[in-house]
Amino acid sequence: MIAGTGSGVGKTTVALGLMASLSKKHKVQPFKVGPDFIDTGHHTHVCGRPSRNLDSFIMGETGVLETFFRASKDADICIIEGVMGLFDGLDATEIASSAHVAKILQVPVILVVNAHGASRSIAAIVKGFAEFDRVDIRGIILNNAGSEKHERLIRDSLINAGIRIPVIGALPRSNEISIPSRHLGLHIAGETTGDISLLSDFIEKHIDMDAVRNIAGSFATQDMELKEPEERFNVRIGIAWDNAFCFYYNDSFDELKKLGAELVFFSPMKDDLPPVDGIYLGGGYPELYANELSVSSTRLAIKKVAEEGMPIYGECGALLYLNERLETDREYRMASVLPAGSRMTSKLQALGYTEALAVSNSPLAEKGRLIRGHEFHYSITECDKDAGFVYKLARGKGITDGKDGLAEHNAVASYMHTHPSSVSFAGFLRFCSRYKKR
Repeated sequence: MIAGTGSGVGKTTVALGLMASLSKKHKVQPFKVGPDFIDTGHHTHVCGRPSRNLDSFIMGETGVLETFFRASKDADICIIEGVMGLFDGLDATEIASSAHVAKILQVPVILVVNAHGASRSIAAIVKGFAEFDRVDIRGIILNNAGSEKHERLIRDSLINAGIRIPVIGALPRSNEISIPSRHLGLHIAGETTGDISLLSDFIEKHIDMDAVRNIAGSFATQDMELKEPEERFNVRIGIAWDNAFCFYYNDSFDELKKLGAELVFFSPMKDDLPPVDGIYLGGGYPELYANELSVSSTRLAIKKVAEEGMPIYGECGALLYLNERLETDREYRMASVLPAGSRMTSKLQALGYTEALAVSNSPLAEKGRLIRGHEFHYSITECDKDAGFVYKLARGKGITDGKDGLAEHNAVASYMHTHPSSVSFAGFLRFCSRYKKR
């Protein structure tokens, strides 16, 4: 695991650089702690293998273990990028922290420390992190290191403090390997212009790669029995997939396929709606492609099949698209499946974990089911007075007044992103199977 003392210390740079370097000769399986979609896209781009999320709040310990062992079976090396600071979790707990995931999986940790503006103080920081909890920290990487003298002062300070964790790398400041940002985080992988070979060379020059391999090799491989689904469904599911809809967990695709579904990917901007028995629309950036979405005839096709009762499930960006209108630089017509309109703002409207109680049956979950997820958006959605909601939130903001999951016909969309470890797609496919047999 590549963890940090806090956010912004260089975890992503180190993790991506190690992935790029090690992928030259090894099968590298990437992971990301937390619910992030952006970093996993970069991981996938670099490693050529789908990156997986490991989130102990949404997925639970069993879900974290199952995802890790299922994805890592044929890998040579696994690299897990941490989130925030090593011990930062949900509220004041360890839940959802990098440390919690490291302890669940019993993986060794490399700690990234920002060395800018400090020398002997780094020893105090590392000593505190090493002794705070039962996490196996095996190496330190200094980021934003200055001169050779600066690096030597830090190394000497660690030795004088009796800290036996070795410094295995020191990265100087560099503007050539940064990734530009956007309002939801880093740019998505397909939009970056960074030179992967440049990043790989930078990492190899400043990090002891043999030490990294030795640390990774110290992991004691475990195994667990992975459950297979009890029920399978012979259905075709349309997956919205383009630059407007690109935030999905690969575990969701895997579960849909394990449950028997055939996945048909299409672009709501460019493609006709394919012949399917249900539709799944993920999050993304529909606000950046509002014009293209509004002029595509696919929005009318989706409205038609929704009125005919086709099950449709959407998350976050999909909510904006399935509503009647979306206001960005001007107002655009959307699919008009759900009785609401959305508008973009310059202010972050919601960020964090969610916990939702299903208060009525829906294509995703039966009444009484507790679902965990997360939300992150800049938009506001205003609903008609008679709009129906299927979730009541115990945690999170939702659409309005602690309610989420706007529903109409057999379509439901929420600001909440969830994961199949929290709620299976079996219920959705059951709805799709009944629709197919009508």
